[in-house]
Amino acid sequence: MAGPIPQRFIDDLLARVDVVEVVGERVALKKTGRNHSGLCPFHQEKTPSFTVSADKQFYHCFGCGAHGNAVRFLMEYDRLSFPEAVERLAGRLGLEVPREGSDDPQAQIRERKRKEGVNLLELAASYFRERLKMPEAQVAREYLSNRGLSSEVLADFGIGYAPDGWEGLKRHLAERGIPESVQVEYGLLVHREESGRTYDRFRDRVMFPIRDVRGRTIAFGGRVLGDAKPKYLNSPETPVFHKGRELYGLYEARQANARLERLLIVEGYMDVVALAQFGIRNAVATLGTATSEEHLARLFRVVDEVVFCFDGDRAGRQAAARALETVLPLMIDGRQARFLFLPEGEDPDSLVRREGCEAFTDRITCASPLSEFLFDQAARGRDLARIEDRERYASQVLGVIGKLPEGVLRTLLLGELSRRTGVDESRFTALMDRAEPKTTAPEPPAEAMAHHGSPSRSHAAGETALEPLARILQLLVHEPGLVERLPDDAEWLPEGATQDAALCREVVRLLRAGRYRSSQVLLAHFHGSEAGQRLTALVRRELLIPREARRAELDGLVAHLRRHRRRQSPREEYEALLARERQGERLPREARERLAMLLQELKA
Repeated sequence: MAGPIPQRFIDDLLARVDVVEVVGERVALKKTGRNHSGLCPFHQEKTPSFTVSADKQFYHCFGCGAHGNAVRFLMEYDRLSFPEAVERLAGRLGLEVPREGSDDPQAQIRERKRKEGVNLLELAASYFRERLKMPEAQVAREYLSNRGLSSEVLADFGIGYAPDGWEGLKRHLAERGIPESVQVEYGLLVHREESGRTYDRFRDRVMFPIRDVRGRTIAFGGRVLGDAKPKYLNSPETPVFHKGRELYGLYEARQANARLERLLIVEGYMDVVALAQFGIRNAVATLGTATSEEHLARLFRVVDEVVFCFDGDRAGRQAAARALETVLPLMIDGRQARFLFLPEGEDPDSLVRREGCEAFTDRITCASPLSEFLFDQAARGRDLARIEDRERYASQVLGVIGKLPEGVLRTLLLGELSRRTGVDESRFTALMDRAEPKTTAPEPPAEAMAHHGSPSRSHAAGETALEPLARILQLLVHEPGLVERLPDDAEWLPEGATQDAALCREVVRLLRAGRYRSSQVLLAHFHGSEAGQRLTALVRRELLIPREARRAELDGLVAHLRRHRRRQSPREEYEALLARERQGERLPREARERLAMLLQELKA
């Protein structure tokens, strides 16, 4: 049996994860001063009394008294045991959970490796900072001085220097008992298979430590001083560094201003540092990759507005178009995205030096809103006086709008497209509905249609009727309050392991937790998953029945599903429950008891 998890590992884990991110993935949070607030997931409330503190890494509800750290939140919200919650958090960072007193040799090896690597990256960061003060770093200091960087900014960002030698860092860490294998694992050494030798990855480079949200060094970026390639070199993927989700400068921006309202996304390290030198302390950079949904989701947990900064050339416009595609699904009501294009041949570093802080800040303030960039982008190269060009223009804009979550922004953009093209808004809405993939399924039960007519009258012409479960999901995602009509027990839900059955159970659970009062917030919870795509497709299909008839239809669908479940044989019900458990679903107590009872019946 595995032993207890070492307390030092738990302390290190809690220092590395951000409770705002953990909670924000499950609760709709809004930044309020230094903290974040939202509706408490642990009791029913209409006015937010639930607060999450990034500084204290703690959550607290003033209504019901629920409180704790990230581990406690996962235990309470996801109904996990303590070890399961620690495993879940460790998995976010790619860490193995060690156990004390374990007889498992592999577990002992992992624990030993973790101990060896705990402070490795901090030791390396300290080494690089110290080398910057040495005579051998004269060229590096001159480079930084010529870029106008003060000692305060260098200290804030922890900038250092990697000497022009093959084994300087390697020897420094070896003297402190760090094995070469661990240095290779964390990206500090390069291992050559053909020769078997190892050497420092970073040589003769200005070093930029990449920090996590808690200020821990998790990787490095190095800027070459000579003519070597590449000009910028990043750490590889390691157990603690995943470049697709990390952002350079986010920790420093939050340290400089606890009341951030906006973050500027730029291209490189020097852009971030140069802007900071001129007092613009809200810039971040991706690490050699395009801005991803994961990057943006992280930023939107900190601020409500992001500004993309691009070169004004063709490549910059293309990059902006890709950024637009990425940000669209995340634009729930209350969020803003804007686009700043710099003069050709300029980058933030050069431009802020040439025109100063105030002028550059004015550029940020005047950056194009998402809506303006969207319409301008679609109109580029088209003569809108020609019907054919106007059709392509409208189709492109309509395709973009279709990727937005339901909400005010989507509605306003449809209205603006109607104004600009002269086409009635209802026609665009019909076109968007028609573009949705149709679900091939049998007709819904007759009793579910009894209150609002035949299927042909209840669905758009030519649209295939939805299965009962899909229809229930559609009703709930359109009108979350309908969950109050559902029976408290789960006896009406099929025991199958189909996507809609599992999704229906999860949606009902979330709605009963009392957090989701609107469709777009519910959709945001599932964003980026197959379940999210399924719900988005359902919410885009118009219900086409009056609001007063929806309760009756839901009652009829539930009654139909109850009758169908009663017709299941014990063997079918047992196999369905077992399939759910084998797929990793944590069955509720009633379902586990039912599974045990069915097993006894089948054995008899």
